[in-house]
Amino acid sequence: MKTINIYNKVKARVSYLLLLSFSPLLLSSCSDFLDILPMNSTVLENYWKEKADVTGAVNGCYEALASEDVVTRMGVWGELRSDNVVAGANVPNHLNEMLRENLLPTNDMCKWSYLYNVINRCNIVCHYAPEVEQIDPNYTYNEMKATIAEMKAIRALCYFYLIRTFRDVPYTTEPSIDDNQNYVIPATRFDVVIDSLITDLESVKDDAQRRFELEKVQNKSIYVPSANNSRITRWAIYALLADLYLWKGDWNNVIKYCDMVIDYKKQVYEELLQIDQINDIELYDGIPMIMEATVKGTKDVGNTYTSLFGSGNSFESIFEIYYNGNTGQENNWISSYYGNRDNSIGRLRAADFLMDGFTSNNNQVWLSQGDCRAYESMESSGNSLSITKYVRQSASFSLQRLGIVNVAGDRRTRKDANWIIYRLSDVMLMKAEALIQRSENDWPEAFQLINNVYKRANNISPETTTGSLVFETYNTSKEKMEDLLFEERHREFLFEGKRWFDLVRLARRDGKTERLTSSVIRKHRQDQNVIRIKLTDPNYIYFPYAKAELKANPLLIQNPAFSNTEEGVLK
Repeated sequence: MKTINIYNKVKARVSYLLLLSFSPLLLSSCSDFLDILPMNSTVLENYWKEKADVTGAVNGCYEALASEDVVTRMGVWGELRSDNVVAGANVPNHLNEMLRENLLPTNDMCKWSYLYNVINRCNIVCHYAPEVEQIDPNYTYNEMKATIAEMKAIRALCYFYLIRTFRDVPYTTEPSIDDNQNYVIPATRFDVVIDSLITDLESVKDDAQRRFELEKVQNKSIYVPSANNSRITRWAIYALLADLYLWKGDWNNVIKYCDMVIDYKKQVYEELLQIDQINDIELYDGIPMIMEATVKGTKDVGNTYTSLFGSGNSFESIFEIYYNGNTGQENNWISSYYGNRDNSIGRLRAADFLMDGFTSNNNQVWLSQGDCRAYESMESSGNSLSITKYVRQSASFSLQRLGIVNVAGDRRTRKDANWIIYRLSDVMLMKAEALIQRSENDWPEAFQLINNVYKRANNISPETTTGSLVFETYNTSKEKMEDLLFEERHREFLFEGKRWFDLVRLARRDGKTERLTSSVIRKHRQDQNVIRIKLTDPNYIYFPYAKAELKANPLLIQNPAFSNTEEGVLK
């Protein structure tokens, strides 16, 4: 399947391929269609005429978002430069260089065209959907608005990944349709892109679907996670807006949108409660969260992992990229980089410091040997730590013997792990971060949110304080509260493609890279001084523009941290 580069002049027949791309049976023969399709005017006369055309194109956008090249970049950009991972087995050279902080514009992971392909697909749907609404009476005005909201959210998500990785990027909402358009444009500043994404989403947020599917149980309509978490809903847009406002530093709006998502989860919980459809959710300060132990008070745990990462599409999910192994949709990012049933270690493994001193209760990351996330996310494999988050289909173990636990649970037989973008604890901790920044008076509430996430992970009952965090340990300074927040995010979202972005956000807020560098340096056993010097430059925390992109677009100016390297100079 050919991808759309933002700088290419793409023929209108590409829009026809949006429908074709959703069918796994047609993917292998896509190049044949490129050869036999008629020219632009003929294609446009026969396409974008009815609701089914829009539906097929929307499906094509999701298919492109779930592609190996896109999801791999989401994971690589968010994890490899963080303190979480080191080289595993059979590591390609370009990844090995990145892990060593030897990042050059020739590195394959600096290519961004795959995300721009998704963006352009969304732009095309936004362009043609209003025309279809005027033609097909079965495609209503409200449906059209919901479609555009969905596409703008996916587009915003892709741009959000791009700016967090590269900082300033070319930004356009115009589709690449015919040969008369020029897409050689300069990069737009990070802050301008953030503001544009927020404005765009604010204008459509209330047009999005609340739910895509309900199920009748006992004459009541209930929420169906599998049908609603893998599509962009109104709540997914609210979570994305909260994240954008977090990076912008607009604390009131972060809190506002986080509360809207949390309130919705409370509503769903009450609906399920009425028809007795839940037995593993408990209220933590009024917020419903999946319990580690299905039987309250027992030491037998692992249920949270199985629900969130094993089965997927859990009650707590807000948006995740869906893979159906039965139809050949595969998440090769997880199976190749983290591991699979045949290989205990993928291209990446967990950094040693993550578990050093754990059995003696003297570890840098885990505050307690009873933290289930430590056992669920990693396991010893010879002399190394393999990553098991997403790799296991399920997890089950007992906390009777703290520090020495054998986790039962088979590895996946298919490469069908969903990739979670937003879930409830993410929203809770975004709100906590905003509360810490807004006012010292908000610190008790922020602490309670953090403590709730911690309690759940340590199988501590919401009603008890034994073994939980103590507010007075952290409330002596803003820096201590920030450190607590980012440490809890580290534990909660280990290997979920969020850690590097968290460190970059912290460095942007600090105006310096000391805390980012202190975290990252922990995983490096060699060249620490060289890496420390590199990361002192705030420009270096962003990726360089790919050499190929510099050649294609002379209006791009290389990140100054890389402009003096031979590979980074445009010749």
